[in-house]
Parts: sequence; structure tokens; C-alpha cells
Amino acid sequence: MTLNNSALVTIYGGSGFLGRNVVRAIAKTGARMRIAVRRPDLAGHLQPLGSVGQINAVQVNVRYPDSLLAAAKCADAVINLVGILFPTGNQTFKSVQDEGARNVAEAARANGVGTFVHLSAIGADRDSLSAYARSKAEGEEAVRHAFPDAVILRPSVVFGPDDDFFNRFAALARIAPVLPLIGGGKTRFQPVFVGDVSKAVLAGLTGRVHAEGPYELGGPEIVTLKEVMERVLAYSMRKRPLVPVPFWFAKMKAAFLQLLPKPPLTIDQVRLLETDNVVSEAAIHDGRTLEGLGIEPVAIEAVVPDYLEQFRPRGQFSIYRP
Repeated sequence: MTLNNSALVTIYGGSGFLGRNVVRAIAKTGARMRIAVRRPDLAGHLQPLGSVGQINAVQVNVRYPDSLLAAAKCADAVINLVGILFPTGNQTFKSVQDEGARNVAEAARANGVGTFVHLSAIGADRDSLSAYARSKAEGEEAVRHAFPDAVILRPSVVFGPDDDFFNRFAALARIAPVLPLIGGGKTRFQPVFVGDVSKAVLAGLTGRVHAEGPYELGGPEIVTLKEVMERVLAYSMRKRPLVPVPFWFAKMKAAFLQLLPKPPLTIDQVRLLETDNVVSEAAIHDGRTLEGLGIEPVAIEAVVPDYLEQFRPRGQFSIYRP
């Protein structure tokens, strides 16, 4: 499809961290956007990203198909960004990332939408011990069944201002006397810049992504959890001991922590850490990567130090020397 002021894109889950960046990228093309979220009254922060009338928030819930149908009406393209990090009440992994993804895809098909882009995650696997990873894989299958030509993108851990990765560890380093290295800190990640993921979404909308298989989006570096912690400490200019914690002990601690309203750690997240989160060799071979889309991924060092300055002892007045 062509993105211009005559195009209408419905974005399910468009008010979150990734959604804000996708909205910003699409706004520059002039396309109109319908932001479908549970709380449209909390999506006002998106309005300054576009021109007057370009961005309109509407109320939906992926567990209620009728609301999804209305949001996709007359849309030229649909993007599904809906996802959760941990279940709360009726918002379970299955209802949101499996059944919810199917409901969104079926709503797009029922409205005759031409283009569908679905955000999954590296590590999606029906046989995973993690409920999160299983639901992501099941969601992909449901989307493919309802919308065979859907573009599926699997990012690794996404970083950028307001992320829940580097910021979370930096906040922990500010108050904790030590930092835990779950599983010895050996889990490997390939963090990808949120701006690069947004570019991949645009590529999916404009037909540059082939639908034969999911694209796996990773940054230019593969780092272990220990290296992530070391960088966080360096960027935030703090010194904390790094203490290895076995997986079994982390699960025991998570059993209690996951009872909190916004748990800092769950058993399912510990299970995710038992598997590396990097772009597969198959995706690299087939060109199903950022580089395959002609996107040069942004490095951690180029972005993260700037937004972690808030965690330094003297904030922006601290002088960071790489």
C-alpha cells in the first residue's frame, strides 16, 4: 500500500512504548491513524505526534471481537501491537496474545483490509516452557490462519527512551546494594532500537517485507545479561556488585514477587531467561532481518547512555566518559 493522507491505518495497542514510536513514524507519511486501545482517554499523548485530525483514538478490547470489527472498518491496513509482559485478571497470555491476535486478524479480514502487520517476539515457540513464548507462537499461527498474507515481525528486546529493559535495571541499580545475575548472567540478547522496529513496521505496510516467514529483528550487538548489567552501571555511573543467582533460586523468589500488582519478576520471565533471545541463523540466511530490509540497526552505545543519565548520581550534570 501507499502511505499518504488518503490512507487509513488502524493500530491496535498503539499507545504503549512501541506504539508511540510507530505512530510517530507513520505520522510523517501523512497517513491517518485510528488508535484502538482499551483506554482512549489515556492516549492523548499521541495527538502532538501528528497534525490536527490525523490521529484518532477509539475504545476496543481484544477479548471482545465486536469492538475490533468497528475499529478496522474502512482501514487500508491494520497493525497489531497488543501484548503483555505478565498476566493480570482476565488479561492472560492466552486471551491477549493468542486469542486476541486471532480476533484482530479476523476483524481485519472481515473488513477487507489489504495489509496486516503483527508484532510477535523472538523466542516464540509452541514447545517453550514459558507461557509468554507459547502464546506468542500460538498467536502467530492464529494470525496466519485468519490472514495468510500477514507480515509477522519478531523483535528481540526493544530499547529506547522509556523502555522497560535498560531503564528497569538502572532503576534497580540506584536503590539496590547488589544486582542479581539470574542464571549467572549468561543469557544472550540482541537488543533492537525502537526506531528500527518502527522502520520495519513501515516496511511491512509498504510491501517491502515478504510474508513467507517471520522477520527477526535484532540490533548490531549480541550481549549477555552480565554485559547488559555492566553497561547499565557504566552509563548510570554507579558501582554495584554483580551476584550470580541460580535459575531455581530466581524462580523461588519470583513465586513471591509475581503476587505484587506490578511484579518486578515472574516465574515465567525466569523461564524466558533460560533461552537466548537472538536472531536465528535461518533468518540471517534467508535475509529476514533488519539488514535484509535495508535498515542499518542502531547500536546500544549510540542511544542508551543519553536516556540513562537520569539515573546518575548528579543526573544530567554528571560527566559520562565512555
